[in-house]
Amino acid sequence: MVNENIKIEDDFLDQEEFGHIQEMMMGETFPWYFKCGYYAKVPSTLLDKIELDQFQFTHAFYEKRTSQDYFLPSWSDGMEQLEGLIIKLQAVLLVRTRGNLLTRLPIIVENAFHSDMEELPEEKLKQLTTSIFYINTNNGYTIFEDGTKVESVANRMLSFPANLKHTGTNCTDENTRVIINFNYFKSKQLF
Repeated sequence: MVNENIKIEDDFLDQEEFGHIQEMMMGETFPWYFKCGYYAKVPSTLLDKIELDQFQFTHAFYEKRTSQDYFLPSWSDGMEQLEGLIIKLQAVLLVRTRGNLLTRLPIIVENAFHSDMEELPEEKLKQLTTSIFYINTNNGYTIFEDGTKVESVANRMLSFPANLKHTGTNCTDENTRVIINFNYFKSKQLF
């Protein structure tokens, strides 16, 4: 049973638009950046098997950062390809859009449960929406604290209130598990 606050939409984009995004992110020239120390919930009995594999690659499409009284947005050239996704999500104010790439491991490993944008005050966090767009199909998944599990299926969109604790995994059946993570407000009255 899926939590009523969790929305799953398959075939979110038409195949042509999805194909452009998938080709961009799975292509050899897409800029991915190394981030060390991804798996925080590895049982000590498995740590020796994946100790060197505790990393992921990320791509910051967009991030709104505050410095004193003004915003300092960071923007990737790849954002233009995501315009249709953002419109379809009905995002009024983007806070962060990030691509994540996890490489294959011999076992599925779940990261620690977390809420995106935990640095926001709890009232704002409740109003923020998190959406995860799956770029490729694999045996990795997103799981919530209540046990709700969402499989990684290409062109699937998962949306939920940002204060719901969740986590992702790697995969064992493909070279990579690739997603785009969106954090946004759906109403101007919320920010």
